[in-house]
Amino acid sequence: MPRRLPLLLPPSVRPHRDGVLVALAGLAGGLILWWFGLYNNPRVGKEYGAWLLIPLAVMCLSALGRRSAQPWVLVVAVAALAADVAMGSLLATIIVFTDVVYSAVLYGPSRLSRTLLPASVAVTVAVTLGLMAATREPATLLLGAFCGGVTIAPAWTGVVIRDHRNAAAAQRLRAEQTALLSEMDRVQAVTAERGRMARELHDVVANHLSAIAIHSTAALSLDSPDHTATRDSLTVIRENSVQGLAEMRRLIGLLRDASGGDEAAELTASPTLAGLDALLERARSGAGNPGLKFSLRYEHGAAASLPAPVELAAYRVVQESVTNALKHSAPGTVTVELLGVPPDGGRGSGHRPGPLTVRVTSPLRDTRDPGGTDRLPAPRAPGSGAGLIGMRERVELLGGALRAGPADGSNGGTRIWEVRAELPVEEGSPR
Repeated sequence: MPRRLPLLLPPSVRPHRDGVLVALAGLAGGLILWWFGLYNNPRVGKEYGAWLLIPLAVMCLSALGRRSAQPWVLVVAVAALAADVAMGSLLATIIVFTDVVYSAVLYGPSRLSRTLLPASVAVTVAVTLGLMAATREPATLLLGAFCGGVTIAPAWTGVVIRDHRNAAAAQRLRAEQTALLSEMDRVQAVTAERGRMARELHDVVANHLSAIAIHSTAALSLDSPDHTATRDSLTVIRENSVQGLAEMRRLIGLLRDASGGDEAAELTASPTLAGLDALLERARSGAGNPGLKFSLRYEHGAAASLPAPVELAAYRVVQESVTNALKHSAPGTVTVELLGVPPDGGRGSGHRPGPLTVRVTSPLRDTRDPGGTDRLPAPRAPGSGAGLIGMRERVELLGGALRAGPADGSNGGTRIWEVRAELPVEEGSPR
């Protein structure tokens, strides 16, 4: 036979353990007081005798719902207390009532918590004044104090503890929000750092690896018995391999917690625009794209002293553009132009320095099929497609703008590929 599961009350109805303990302790204490005849009003209590156990039982039953059944439990407890006082009263019933008042403030609705303490004060004052008016004896002040101890004291204690709990909950929520914001900042910082490292790795290492791929492809395609061209290609491959390893060593040094010194300074050195001649010379010396020439042109002192972030971004834009030209461009001239910065950098002329404009143009290969439809040319070396993304990120981080795409050339309308980056160099530009 299948085993029958016991019926369990839902959590909202099931009495809490504390309520059960209070009810059992109150019932046991009341029975002891009744057994020995220890009434608060002995004359009246002896008359009612066992009838006093009824208000005690009702009060203990109401204590079972002290957490989950407010404010109805409080209403039943007030009625039970009134009956208990009328019959001579047991101290255990009054003590359980104080716990019900305390629980009503602590666990009851917010409106009940706010109104119960003022109501207790009003009831205590009314009872005290009513007894004094009826008996005109100073001893009634003691009854008023007893009434205040039964109502005001537990209500005030519940208010204090509830306020502390609310303050603690608010502090926990604030701490959780702060921890969440800190985690979001950490994730954003890690993401930004990973993006910066990805740009550096792509711009530094991918450039040399692309040159290696181009020249190794050219070396493998040579069928001439003369090994001079092959030797030249292998020389270029070796030079780019060594330079790639050196750049990788520099990046690894940046990622480590290196101490100060000449070695650390060497590792953290960034390329400058003064190295553009060497960059173009390396591209010019290869045989990976026959018929491709390189030209470097400055205007208006664009090689003047620039902020380090601007100079690094300009160098990386040129480096990536030259690498793409080696992969994709047709025979012709790749022109690198630096425009727009005054010879003194704008510091001595009284004018704000204008943006540095980096412009790299290269001839486009004819990518149209016989039907006149454009098709994507196969690159001379594989790429990740992240070059333009990295360039745009570098430029936008400095508050500049980047445009890359086909444009009409000035020589007979020949189509060219143009990369144009504008980098602000004034002191207020983002760094």
